Amino acid sequence: MARLQLNKSSLAREAKSLRTYERFLPSLDLKRQQLMAERAKAGHALAETRSEMETLAKQVGRTLPMLANLNIDLTGLARLTDVRLGTENLVGTHLPVIEAVDIEVRPYALLAKPHWVDNAAAMLREMLELRVRAQVEERRVALLDAAVKTITQRVNLFDKVLIPKAKANIKRIRIYLSDEEMAAVVRSKIAKRKHATARSA
Repeated sequence: MARLQLNKSSLAREAKSLRTYERFLPSLDLKRQQLMAERAKAGHALAETRSEMETLAKQVGRTLPMLANLNIDLTGLARLTDVRLGTENLVGTHLPVIEAVDIEVRPYALLAKPHWVDNAAAMLREMLELRVRAQVEERRVALLDAAVKTITQRVNLFDKVLIPKAKANIKRIRIYLSDEEMAAVVRSKIAKRKHATARSA
């Protein structure tokens, strides 16, 4: 790292850097707060989706105990055919959003299957949608976690390293320049006294 130069141009440079750091810090901190709020919201949405999945699984167990009957083949009754994702830009972080989820229910003979198969197909469809939603929400949480970590590191860099260092450098340069100025005044007085002594002799 370059050695700190103790002169007026270095002082001006450090003062300019300090002004820049102090101007950027509030906007970085605001961005960090926005990301943290969005991270909390995404975490809450994911917890809700997981809770819905749990509730649906319990509901299936309660209302459709007949699913245990292995004589009725429900393999591939509902399957995910397509998921279309978009992107949302949140203060520079690109997050996935679900645009559409296509689920296909395999056609079956209404008279050949028991009446509760309709209900089973609807619940399977709902569970598939919830699983897709949970996966996208997990991705959003992971991306927001990474973004919060990065922005927090930047805020800490400005707040705990760059700003204090610039302030310390400015203080050091000012003390040095002040000492130099005082030394110059003392040297000038000594020179005047010597000059006066030499003239009077």
